[in-house]
Amino acid sequence: MAESFDIVSKVDMQEISNAVQQALKEIHTRYDLKDSKSDIKIEEKEGLVLASADEYKLKAVNDVLQGKLVKRGVSLKALTYGAIEAAASSTVRQSVSMQQGIPIEKAREIVKLIKNSKKKVQAAIQGDLVRVSGKDRDTLQEIIALLKQNDFGIDMQFTNYRSN
Repeated sequence: MAESFDIVSKVDMQEISNAVQQALKEIHTRYDLKDSKSDIKIEEKEGLVLASADEYKLKAVNDVLQGKLVKRGVSLKALTYGAIEAAASSTVRQSVSMQQGIPIEKAREIVKLIKNSKKKVQAAIQGDLVRVSGKDRDTLQEIIALLKQNDFGIDMQFTNYRSN
């Protein structure tokens, strides 16, 4: 019997939306951030845009958001922060992009690690995921454990575990 699973890197947008709503509620009630024009917007392509009166308050907004994301089970490794830039009426903003899919260079690193492990499995890059297949379940579980030990700088989930 052939067994396989997929290594993916996806962010649950519903959880992001819920975390943003909770963070905004806290930001609008916190004394130190009350009149700071702080805001978090979800953009379709970029991801998130954080805005506030100054860099210090922007960092506080980011801390609140990160706390809410962690509570909702969203890995902070999936977020990539852009530069802090000046915005209209002496405010600052920062864009945060969310990772959807494994970048090709990270996928190559994962495949190389699996091949170097000398286990009897095949790893193949399929678009923005890596499929690993082998003969027995124990070997696949050893590969998952090996991948969890290594930090590739991305958030990885192991899905689609199936026996053919």
